[in-house]
Amino acid sequence: MSEAIHWYPGHMTKAKRAMQEDIKLIDIVIELLDARAPLSSRNPDIDRLGQGKARLILLNKSDLSDASVNKRWEAYFKGKGYFVLSVDARNNGTMKPVLKRIEDACREKIERDRKRGIINRPIRAMIVGIPNVGKSTLVNSIAKKACTKVGNKPGVTKGKQWIRLSKNVELLDTPGILWPKFEDQQVGRHLAMIGSINDQILPMTELAAELVDFFRKNDCNDACERYNISTEKDAYEVLSDIAVQRKALKKGGEPDIDKAALLVFDDFRSGRLGRISLEQP
Repeated sequence: MSEAIHWYPGHMTKAKRAMQEDIKLIDIVIELLDARAPLSSRNPDIDRLGQGKARLILLNKSDLSDASVNKRWEAYFKGKGYFVLSVDARNNGTMKPVLKRIEDACREKIERDRKRGIINRPIRAMIVGIPNVGKSTLVNSIAKKACTKVGNKPGVTKGKQWIRLSKNVELLDTPGILWPKFEDQQVGRHLAMIGSINDQILPMTELAAELVDFFRKNDCNDACERYNISTEKDAYEVLSDIAVQRKALKKGGEPDIDKAALLVFDDFRSGRLGRISLEQP
């Protein structure tokens, strides 16, 4: 790809400061990743900021990624000492195990509290995740659309709001999401493909061509069949064919490959091309 993707949100420093402050108040850091690109959607600073805290990784949008690859990612993160769960934030059925996994991850802390005579103090959690990874949807699903604010706590920074997710778990409701700064352009391209970077600042046609090549090289059968991807045609010829098939034409009937590129991303992100993982452990 000729054009490097840059993504340095102006409020990153502010968000980082807020998280450094808030992390003192919590027991567990829940890291929400996109199951299609778990490494690219990981924030490189979370490990340092979350030191000494219980850790849970949720592989969200796991219904859009390859099921066998999800299992390998679960094993990969478990091997690094994290609690892990594959979820689909839009499906309330996959949310039930999340609260139990939070309690499992905090078992040692609960035991320590009990020995000190502290009984039934709720676990305090913080969810972090990059844009468009499904954080709000996840919180609403766990709380069953009824996020009850539990108010300010004694000794807690004034103005912090806590949401009760269950009898035993409270979530710090803070905008302090830490966004990644990436050096590796492959990370940038994967984040662009899954929709975590504003499409309007991206070279979408180049990215779509790269995605078409990915489908071809990785035997993504549903995508290859849908778009009639073969070894004879290059990615831009495939985009031209898609434009004709989908009647994305300019004046005079010329294929509009820029529009075709957007159609490819819409198909990919919605799961219409089957379950596809961009990254494997």
